[in-house]
Amino acid sequence: MNQADSPFPAAAPPRYLALLPAAGVGARMGGDTPKQYMTLAGKPMLHHALAAFADHPRIAHTFVVVSAADGWIDTLLEDALRDRVTVLRVGGPTRQESVLNGLQAMRTEVADGDWVLVHDAARPGLDAALIDRLLATLGDDPVGGLLALPVVDTLKRVSADDATRAQQTVPRAGLWAAQTPQMFRYALLQQALQRACDQGQLDAITDDASAIELLGLQPRLVEGSPRNLKVTLAADAALAEFFLKGPH
Repeated sequence: MNQADSPFPAAAPPRYLALLPAAGVGARMGGDTPKQYMTLAGKPMLHHALAAFADHPRIAHTFVVVSAADGWIDTLLEDALRDRVTVLRVGGPTRQESVLNGLQAMRTEVADGDWVLVHDAARPGLDAALIDRLLATLGDDPVGGLLALPVVDTLKRVSADDATRAQQTVPRAGLWAAQTPQMFRYALLQQALQRACDQGQLDAITDDASAIELLGLQPRLVEGSPRNLKVTLAADAALAEFFLKGPH
């Protein structure tokens, strides 16, 4: 698609766009259905995440990256979401590759200065208040940043010989647990991920902020919420459903 044909013409001030990598298979959850499509509070997990952005008045558009063989996404995109969500069938074998592929596929739809909010499909508890907090805090930030929570639990490092034995206590002062969305300007994020890919470091990147850090920049931490947990194991699903069914 040429820039002139884009439904999202370049504009100033910058817009806010969401990008959700959702090409994973959720191996640790088990089952035949990819984790992002498991039902929570009556809807597929991915639906909750997509709707949080699609329903937000300041998010110009939402993109979701799935695998080429994904057979679930079209059913999930009911009429209420279809016009506000673009499916990019360019998912890679890792989250990082899916994000980079998604950014490249969005290129004609996005200005360099637009903000991209990358969000895990397995975090269904995101709500408008958290998005508002992120936009309000980072809208004028020179780098960007991410939702995160200060670590409150005592941390233990296990022995190299026995993963069930605590070797030492790790100081938790100054430690935060990263969440998503992670919000950066399009050009900066694309540059950071492409550089990591070119240098063979993409596998070492565990989130988008770590790619920005490799450029020598310091993303800003914005306090998130326990309701924005990532569903990784079966026990996480019950807690996520509790938050989705309860008051915000």
